[in-house]
Amino acid sequence: MLKRCWGTRKLQPKLARQRRCMVSPMPDPAYISRVRIERLGGPQRLAYLPAEQEPVAFGVHSEVAVHYGVKPDQYPPHATTLDYVVAAAGG
Repeated sequence: MLKRCWGTRKLQPKLARQRRCMVSPMPDPAYISRVRIERLGGPQRLAYLPAEQEPVAFGVHSEVAVHYGVKPDQYPPHATTLDYVVAAAGG
């Protein structure tokens, strides 16, 4: 159940400032994402996503690798989670 409350204006007398509440049922979620993450060490990980046959590799590259102190030859470059969030938001 979802409880929504609101108060009256602060300028009113103390007795009139009681909170008013309404209880309403919260709807079931329309979608629950079922994702599994496998850590491979360092910044590398695999994400098992719905509707994808193969896991998606995440890691670091270029300026992001430098920021996190990862040497260029330490791990193979992969897109970051931030890259995917920006792509999902439409660029």
